[in-house]
Amino acid sequence: MAVRAVRGAVQLERDDAEHMREQVGALLTAVLERNGLAPDDLISMWFTATPDLHSDFPAAAARALGITDVPLLCAQELDVAGAMARVVRVLAHVETGRSKPEIAHVYLGAAAALRKDIAQ
Repeated sequence: MAVRAVRGAVQLERDDAEHMREQVGALLTAVLERNGLAPDDLISMWFTATPDLHSDFPAAAARALGITDVPLLCAQELDVAGAMARVVRVLAHVETGRSKPEIAHVYLGAAAALRKDIAQ
């Protein structure tokens, strides 16, 4: 097993706690499924949210999915002029047998435009 990093992002339609839990939950589910991961494979997860999101912590979605014994951290994304609004990003550190090129980074919906080079 190796330690790998998996990236992902989703753009929310609105700043609403329930909507955030649903969309971030979908993002995390896709990250796990596309990489053949189980919650026990997670080492830690770092979430960022753009400054226009205030309704909840993105990590609450992970807890709602049952990811309860993994260290989670939330931070505010840099406020860069012209950056995409209402985006939650995740950087997950995982244990996996996959090589770096086999890792599936997940960018859902409009967030796919953020990293066309690695989004799958």
